[in-house]
Amino acid sequence: MPYPKGHKLKVRNHIITSAAKAFRTHGVRNISLPHIMKGAGLTHGGFYSHFENKDQLVMETCHFAISDTMEMLQKVADKNKNEDQPPIEAVIDFYLGSLHRDQTEVGCILPALSGEISQLSEEIRQAYTRELQRFITFITKLAGIDTSAGYALVSSMVGTVALARAVSDSKLSDDLLQAGRTQAKQMVNASSK
Repeated sequence: MPYPKGHKLKVRNHIITSAAKAFRTHGVRNISLPHIMKGAGLTHGGFYSHFENKDQLVMETCHFAISDTMEMLQKVADKNKNEDQPPIEAVIDFYLGSLHRDQTEVGCILPALSGEISQLSEEIRQAYTRELQRFITFITKLAGIDTSAGYALVSSMVGTVALARAVSDSKLSDDLLQAGRTQAKQMVNASSK
């Protein structure tokens, strides 16, 4: 009996969702295809009917994960449009907050992969670069700042999260997030058009 229409796409999306969770939490090199397939409720043997190789999965997962993060941040911004706080400040508070730091499996993939991307294939690096540029454009427009300031803001935000996740001292981690929030908001206020 044939599968219903759209079944293959649905399975593919389950694989990408599982990969996004795994890569956000453990990086690319530390995760095997069987682990990803198990997370999607599938066996390893079915992987190659959906993807040519792990690199293709990584590239598509980066796109999915950045889209997911931008959607989440847009919801945060939209929720705060009628508040006293500008939407970009609500986004900064969320992105540089303890919830985002601690829930790596659903957090932004940029800080999760930034340390290892340079050691992966050129195709993966190009995909990561495209997604970083897409994220910078999103944050820049949301903040109402020029591209150069957007580069600095995103670099500060991603770097702060990466460091806050990396350290073993919880107070230092919290202090990094607090300082990051303060500096990011000052950067936006100084650069607003």
